Amino acid sequence: MSPLEFASGLAKRYLTDERVDSLRNAYLATRQRAAPLLRLVHGTFDCAALRQHLEQRIGRDFEILMVHSSVNHMKPMFTDTPLDLVRMLIDYCGPERTLAMPAFYFGEPEDGGAYATFQRNPRFDLRRTPSQMGLATELFRRMPGVRHSRHPVYRISALGPLAEELTRGHENASSPAGRGSPFETMARRDTCIIGIGKPIQVLTQAHHVEELMGDEFPVPSRAGVPLPMTLVDRDGEFPFELRARGVDGRFDIWKLRKIVTPEALPEWQFHHVPLFATRAGELTRQLVEAARRGLTLYDPLPAR
Repeated sequence: MSPLEFASGLAKRYLTDERVDSLRNAYLATRQRAAPLLRLVHGTFDCAALRQHLEQRIGRDFEILMVHSSVNHMKPMFTDTPLDLVRMLIDYCGPERTLAMPAFYFGEPEDGGAYATFQRNPRFDLRRTPSQMGLATELFRRMPGVRHSRHPVYRISALGPLAEELTRGHENASSPAGRGSPFETMARRDTCIIGIGKPIQVLTQAHHVEELMGDEFPVPSRAGVPLPMTLVDRDGEFPFELRARGVDGRFDIWKLRKIVTPEALPEWQFHHVPLFATRAGELTRQLVEAARRGLTLYDPLPAR
C-alpha cells in the first residue's frame, strides 16, 4: 500500500466527510502548484496516448468495459479534458462493446450520508441528480443514448449493445450490488473493470460477493430497515424501497491484494497515474472461493 493510499484510508476512517474533503482539496492544490515539476519528472500524455496504452495493455477482448476514473488524479500529466476522456473511451469500445461508468450518489455531506439525505427528502430524480464520481462520469451520464439503472445510490450509466441488459431491473434487485443488480450482470458477462487515476479502493464489484452469497457468507450480516422512496425517471414515478445489509465487520478493500491473485488484479502506473484492471467474473469467483475458506475483506469490529 502506498503512503497516499494509507493516509487516505486513515482519513476516511477517523475524520468527518467535511475534513476529508478539505484535505483532498489541499492535496489537489499542492499537486497543481507542483505541476511543472511533476510534468518534468513524469512526462505528459493525452487521450490518444492513453488509448494506445489501453489497447496494448488491456486490448479489446471484452463485452463490457466498466471504468472508474479521476481526471483530478490524472493531472497534471494528463493534458486533455474530461469530455475528451469520455469520447475516447466510447470510441475505444466501439459499437460492438458496452461502456459503463458509476454514477453513484452518496447523499449530501451535511446530512451525514445517503440514508439521512433520503430520510429528509425521499424523492430521487434519476435524470437530474448528478453523479458524485467525478466530472467524466457526469458528462457520460448526460450523453444522448446513455441508459442508467434505477437505483438512488449505486446507479450505473451505460452505452452500447448491452446497456439495456446491464441497467434493467436494478430497482428490483435484492440489494444494491446483489442478485438482479448490474454487478451480477457484469460478473456474468465478460466485463473488464479498469481504474484510470484511481486505485483498487473504488472496486465496488467486491461488494457483490457478500450479497451474492447471502447466509453462506462467513461474516454475519443483518438487514437494515427499508426506506420507502419515490424514483423519478423520464417515463414516470416509481415506488422504491432502499434496502441494504449491514455486515458485522470493518471493510478493508486493500485485503484484495492478499486474497486475489496478482494475475487477476494487475496494478501499474502510466506517467505516474495509477491504473488497474480486473475481470468482474474472475474477481467474483476468487472472492467467493476465498469466503468459503473463511477469508473475506472484513476485519472484526473492535470490542466495545
